[in-house]
Amino acid sequence: MDESTAESIANALAAVQAAVASNPEAAIPKSYSLGFDAQPEFPEQKLQLQDLHDANAENLEANITAQPEFQIVPQADSQAQPTVAAAIESNTNNGVGIKRSRPEDEEEDEQDGWQKVERKKSKKKQKKLPKSDGSHYPSISFNYNAKLQAKVSLDQLRNLILYIFAEGTAPQWVSISNRPQFRKIVTLMVPGLEEAMFKMDVDFSTYQNEPRSSEKSRVMTSPDDYYPRLLKKEELPEVLQPFAEMFPHLWPIKTPGNEKFGNLRSPLHTMLTAPQEKSAEEKNKKGQGVQPAREPSGWKDQRTRITEYLMNPEDFVPNGYTLHPALIDNADRRAEFRDEEGWVHTNVQNLSDGDVPESEIQQGAITAGREVLALDCEMCMTGPAEFSLTRVSLLSWDGTVILDELVKPDKPIVDYVTQFSGITKQMLDPVTTTLKDIQARLIDLLHPRTILVGHSLDSDLKALRLTHPFIVDTALLYPHNRGPPLKNSLKFLSQRFLKREIQKGSQGHSPIEDAKACLDLVKQKCEKGKSWGAHEQQGENLFRRLTRMGTSYRANGGIEALGGAVLGKSSVMVDWGDPMKGAGAAATWRVGCQNDDEVVQGVLRATKGDPVAEEIPYGGADFVFARFRELEALQGWWNRNRISPESEVPGPPDVSDLTGSNGTASAVSPLEACLQRLTARLKYIHESLPPCTALIIFSGSGDPREMSRLQAQQAQFKREYNTPGSKWDELSVKWTDAEDQALKKAVGMARNGIAFIGVK
Repeated sequence: MDESTAESIANALAAVQAAVASNPEAAIPKSYSLGFDAQPEFPEQKLQLQDLHDANAENLEANITAQPEFQIVPQADSQAQPTVAAAIESNTNNGVGIKRSRPEDEEEDEQDGWQKVERKKSKKKQKKLPKSDGSHYPSISFNYNAKLQAKVSLDQLRNLILYIFAEGTAPQWVSISNRPQFRKIVTLMVPGLEEAMFKMDVDFSTYQNEPRSSEKSRVMTSPDDYYPRLLKKEELPEVLQPFAEMFPHLWPIKTPGNEKFGNLRSPLHTMLTAPQEKSAEEKNKKGQGVQPAREPSGWKDQRTRITEYLMNPEDFVPNGYTLHPALIDNADRRAEFRDEEGWVHTNVQNLSDGDVPESEIQQGAITAGREVLALDCEMCMTGPAEFSLTRVSLLSWDGTVILDELVKPDKPIVDYVTQFSGITKQMLDPVTTTLKDIQARLIDLLHPRTILVGHSLDSDLKALRLTHPFIVDTALLYPHNRGPPLKNSLKFLSQRFLKREIQKGSQGHSPIEDAKACLDLVKQKCEKGKSWGAHEQQGENLFRRLTRMGTSYRANGGIEALGGAVLGKSSVMVDWGDPMKGAGAAATWRVGCQNDDEVVQGVLRATKGDPVAEEIPYGGADFVFARFRELEALQGWWNRNRISPESEVPGPPDVSDLTGSNGTASAVSPLEACLQRLTARLKYIHESLPPCTALIIFSGSGDPREMSRLQAQQAQFKREYNTPGSKWDELSVKWTDAEDQALKKAVGMARNGIAFIGVK
């Protein structure tokens, strides 16, 4: 710095010090800087700094800033003039300056005389995509250190999506690198795709003719082979070789089900239902008994009439109920109906007799004009595996006890089971009321507009030897998490949903207490809606969970998401028919299709967005779920029982339309032609996906046809066997131990699905 500049700086500082000395009551600030856009004036000696303007301004500002810090503030007296009436701006790094108010800001000037000015910070651009061959590119690969004890389940596959885009524990069966770099996840369900199709020597012309019961023909891996199979192009059939270009492994996947009870959970529902989140309080109370039910996030009550929960006629026999004659469809059989010996039925001729005109229903009444009675019975043993009625209780809707009677069985009691029934010999010795007396009283009390409420009422009605067509069973209203035939106990339901302890101690159950619990459970169900306590309430829709808890990072959410932020993830459901009819209703956008070609276009639209953002914005959605169904139809896996004339879901396409031969002879089989088109569609989608996109393809299940056939046979057998007046040796179908074992095996086959996981 030359001498003239140094001298100018010294003069400026001397002038400031003189100004401060003339007003010693002024506070001393920490910093200031001089600018030359305005010429500051001191009231006492109008110091002009114009001669400094010609000097080196940059050096001047730099050196002034380096000097000891000063502060110039207005006096406490608002009427007094400030010591320095110049515009002084801070040149500090925080971007905040102090300047003198403009003359026109007199109102602000009278308040404090100074104002802070925030300098706009330039926004940083979103982070660029990492290079595909770089160390920051996202990946999903098999964890070779994993010790798999079972096949990867469909639930684990769904939880992989939740871990990448929302929350959850990191999966142990795969290694996920650079999770924040994932931009999208595309999940495609392809029913009909089987592991055995990926054998080198597979003959597609005879593939569908192989016996359904032959497990070896459909499943390549042994039950103990839980690890993924490495895909090699030269070891695959020609039509499926592109899979080796898109994915490194074929994963065996286990669909939820139960061979013991012969059932299979819906793969689509399993994939699109996220497990219910546990609160911090619930996690801390783990192992401390039944936790009370809580409303899921965003829950809204939907008041529902009790008539919506009445058992359907077709549900009576499968759940162990004896049919009332009003439930028999055939008029001739109904006319010939006779009660079994000792049984009676209520005076209901037709189901329509219970209907109540809307004009007679009080507005908002959940009983819908019906009389609701809660029933519970206690039984004692009168022989090996034989129970007889010893007490019956009947409560009205408001909890009033209408009937509470002890009953003397016709046979001598061999075990009072007091710890459960609460009945003792001393209680029954003076009783003279018989079962026929109770039946007569109930026939008078139960009319066509009466609804009976209870828990597993089939056992109570069998003890009463009575039938009634209008039943609400709490064991069915609140189904078991693992599905039928498992049922929740009334004690568990009371603890979870009513926060009430019943059936305590060793004195036995109280039928009045149990009937009251059933009433309260039904009332709660009516107030909250059909989803309360049902399977849907045990989990949360996957689309809704991603919208609510979807986590973004700086790579895909900008600077605001640095370190991870819950910003929500958009989603699209692409499916045949109207996706609004199912789980897709919770997706951000929905795309309905009529064939697999439209599904391909829907997936591309969902990932890229509409051309001018008519509905789906540019850039597309974060999560896309789609289902291909032509292979499912060709394989015969399509569930035709769910197709109805009023349904908007289209039926399966004509198999002849899937061969692509247009009625002429083809060199390839229909199955091979269908697989060829499917592979081409999947490859086209894979090539069109943007970088950093996870792609998951899964079949959902194995071949369900044999399982479905045996389940239908079992249902037919139960229906005929439980029909009053039927003879077991005259049934159209039989169900023996051989059929039971065949069903278990068929369920095991149906549970074997496959999946492919990769990153574009």
